[in-house]
Amino acid sequence: MTSTAQPIRVLTIEDDQTTAEEIAAELSAHGCYVEVVHDGALGFEKACSGHYDAITLDRMLPGLDGLTIVTRMRAAGIDTPVLMISALSDVDERVRGLRAGGDDYLTKPFASDEMSARLEVLLRRRKAPDLIVTLQVADLTMNLMERSVHRGAVEIEMKTTEFRLLEYMMRNSGQVLTRSMIFEAVWNYHFDPYTNLIEVHMARLRKKINLPGALPLIRTVRGSGYVLGES
Repeated sequence: MTSTAQPIRVLTIEDDQTTAEEIAAELSAHGCYVEVVHDGALGFEKACSGHYDAITLDRMLPGLDGLTIVTRMRAAGIDTPVLMISALSDVDERVRGLRAGGDDYLTKPFASDEMSARLEVLLRRRKAPDLIVTLQVADLTMNLMERSVHRGAVEIEMKTTEFRLLEYMMRNSGQVLTRSMIFEAVWNYHFDPYTNLIEVHMARLRKKINLPGALPLIRTVRGSGYVLGES
């Protein structure tokens, strides 16, 4: 995560000691200040203080469960980004978590670097202005109102899914996006590790964006995912 004068403050509400320590260690390595609580009721009390930039929230907790916590937070007007973490991986549970007010949903077991990447995306999204009309990375521009894309002076024709995929990547330029993150953000349902849907769409998008003679903007990060940005 990008370092700032003031460290990013993260509240981790997690009753499993090992998982809590892994989260704290990963985020601390990125310069975050992490406070861990193991009880749902205490976690809700701290979450409502407004003292945190982001929250990682376990689904199953003693005291109050994660769904109740995030529902009550949103009802109280607390808009702190929440990354829900759960061993419950079926689609219905993920949908319930998101509809309750969670901003993203990560299933256990998870890779620590993906957890921190998802949290970084949530933080970046929160800092972004509410009304963005144009996205730009190098000479690649996207007009969200006109639904148009240009690489320099060249207009690029986009299908609906390609546009959503490119928009997600441009909003998170410079950030390595895993296949799971892309799948869930663009297709809006739980990641299927056996599908080649992402590879097919990414190949088409790369062909359209990485024009001959121009700086390649979409790159594969072997073993991690994809990144859009100037190398």
